[in-house]
Amino acid sequence: MPKLRFAITMSLDGYVAGPNQSLENPLGEGGQALHEWLFATKSFRVTHGLGDGEGETGLDDDHAASSSQNVGATIMGRNMFGPIRGPWVGSEWSGWWGDDPPFHTAVFVLTHHAREPLPMSGGTTFEFVTDGIEAALERAFAAAGGLDVAIGGGAQTVQQYLRAGLVDEFEIHVVPLLLGAGSRLFEQLDDGPAGYECVGLASSPAVAHYTFVRAGSS
Repeated sequence: MPKLRFAITMSLDGYVAGPNQSLENPLGEGGQALHEWLFATKSFRVTHGLGDGEGETGLDDDHAASSSQNVGATIMGRNMFGPIRGPWVGSEWSGWWGDDPPFHTAVFVLTHHAREPLPMSGGTTFEFVTDGIEAALERAFAAAGGLDVAIGGGAQTVQQYLRAGLVDEFEIHVVPLLLGAGSRLFEQLDDGPAGYECVGLASSPAVAHYTFVRAGSS
């Protein structure tokens, strides 16, 4: 059965982005350091066109690659799509990823402001959903064609789906970094995400990978 899942990198003190996110600092101040383990992997570099076969292989690369395997559609919040706020009128913003985003599927962007679908190179089409997380999820599963749906981020979008009890499994990559401020993952969750169990833990010197599924489903 298709699943709703996410994979996200988190600091040791619980932050998934640094403070003061902006056009110049899309991951927030210090936030880029969260993803140094990912940027070094072969999977990331190939997916983002950053090298021909370059990058590290091994444990971390395996986990980087698994986040996009069997994914047929993605859901993200407007803040992850870009820094533009308010109505889209006059905005030509098309995301952080250039003309050929790495998704290669339909991507459903949660927003309060309607916008026509935005087709990109490589099979990615951004679709803008104004009627809530459940509507976005229904459309994403339909578009995924029997594959899983991934939540691309950010923290508030993940929290909404966790609060609604809609997430089937998730992976948290914990790096030995203390950010001290920014966007925390496990906030606004009414005492935290209940009903999940850890079924996997693997670690390299750079990052620890924790896998959680619904209790009783492993």
